[in-house]
Amino acid sequence: MGMPMTMDHIIPSAGGGPTTEENLWLACRRCNEFKGMQTHALDTETGKNVSLFNPRQQNWIEHFEWSEDGTEIIGKTPCGHATVVALKMNNSEIVVARRLWVSVGWWPPIE
Repeated sequence: MGMPMTMDHIIPSAGGGPTTEENLWLACRRCNEFKGMQTHALDTETGKNVSLFNPRQQNWIEHFEWSEDGTEIIGKTPCGHATVVALKMNNSEIVVARRLWVSVGWWPPIE
C-alpha cells in the first residue's frame, strides 16, 4: 500500500534461483533491495545464521506480528527476527508511512 512493488526472486537469480512462479513473490522494492543476494541472516536473539522468511512456504503470522501502534513489524521466531533486520522492515521511511496509514485507518492490515 503506497510503496513501489517489484518481483522478488526468493532464491536470488544471481545465486542460481530460477525465474519460476514457485521462486517469485511480489515484494516492496526497498525490502527487495535490502535483501539483495541474502537467503540467510543472523537471528539477533540466538546469534545463529537462519533462513530468511519464505512467503511461498511459511505463514506470515507464525513469524511476525505488528507492534501495538501498528507501525513496526516484530519478529516472533528466529526466521522472523533475522528477516526483520536483514530486510530493514522497520526502516525510518516505512515507519513514517505506516504511521500515516494508521492515522487514516488503512493500517495495520487485517489478518
